[in-house]
Amino acid sequence: MRLEEFDYELPADRIAQRPAERRDTARLLVLDRTTGIDEDSSFREIDRWLRPGDLLVLNDTRVVPSRLQGRKATGGRVELLLVERTGEGGGSVEWSCLASGARSLKPGTRLDFQAGLRAWVRERSGDRITVVFEADGAEVVPLVERAAAIPLPPYILRTDPVDPALAALDRERYQTVYASNPGAVAAPTAGLHFTRETFARLEARGVKTAFLTLHVGPATFQPVRAERVEDHSLGAEPVSIPTSTAEAIDRTRTSGGRIVAVGTTVVRALEQRVTPDGRVEAGVGSCDLFIRPGHRFRVVDELVTNFHLPRSTLLMLVCALAGRERVLAAYHRAIARGYRFYSYGDAMLVRSGE
Repeated sequence: MRLEEFDYELPADRIAQRPAERRDTARLLVLDRTTGIDEDSSFREIDRWLRPGDLLVLNDTRVVPSRLQGRKATGGRVELLLVERTGEGGGSVEWSCLASGARSLKPGTRLDFQAGLRAWVRERSGDRITVVFEADGAEVVPLVERAAAIPLPPYILRTDPVDPALAALDRERYQTVYASNPGAVAAPTAGLHFTRETFARLEARGVKTAFLTLHVGPATFQPVRAERVEDHSLGAEPVSIPTSTAEAIDRTRTSGGRIVAVGTTVVRALEQRVTPDGRVEAGVGSCDLFIRPGHRFRVVDELVTNFHLPRSTLLMLVCALAGRERVLAAYHRAIARGYRFYSYGDAMLVRSGE
């Protein structure tokens, strides 16, 4: 398939810049993946679209503050996205980072940040640099965490400096209410709409929940540059599936319930770790599965997701589940009806039609 087949035009005013007033007041487009028929709803009503005995599987990764603004010795500004801690010792901590203007950051370049935090570039490889952080008389990691901001996607526009009230809102709302395992540089955004009250209503209806952890990294959002979709590949991201979650999936399957993935990260984790006999394998590993049209789903029946960028691997995954033409037609209708798109936007429930 060609990349252009997953393109669509989105007016700039449809990109949500702030979260909804309440998490569960987001709109919900319910799409039947077999017929392409959709219906407008509210996320607060998601429990009425699910059945007793269904299992919601959610990603409990927690976004860590990882966007750092600093300056070079020449005064030039630099922005780092901390991707992975790669070492520490002797009062210093080493991180692998993505950086704005990485080509100008040669080994030995000094960088200065807030609160006495400084760093120097140890090496550069492609669009990644390895940076060693140091601080006089203070622990480095707490300083980094205080100096770093939540890594919002670039389409969520913020002034510089960011309004403190808005920064506080982002720290709260660009995080699911069930986030518990730190390690992500981006939120599993389908889960942003859930509240404690939502879970209480789902439990009362007889819908079960289970969790896994996939630490969302920059690989998920790297643009597809290959003209042939099949030529693109995803980088690996760490994943952990508890035994309790694998067993809950088995019980749900045996009893005739449906597996409802909350977010594309959950879909990828479950579909990668399915065994030849159709069981999900518990354990710790990595996920680099690129799901595109033609994929045969062996675990996931339904999907709660947000609206995704054109030409993205996330949109391709949704198209794999519901059909490219049906998904793009639903997107066009959502635009016409005023739905809000992307991370802080509205949600979609892709149903199995059963």
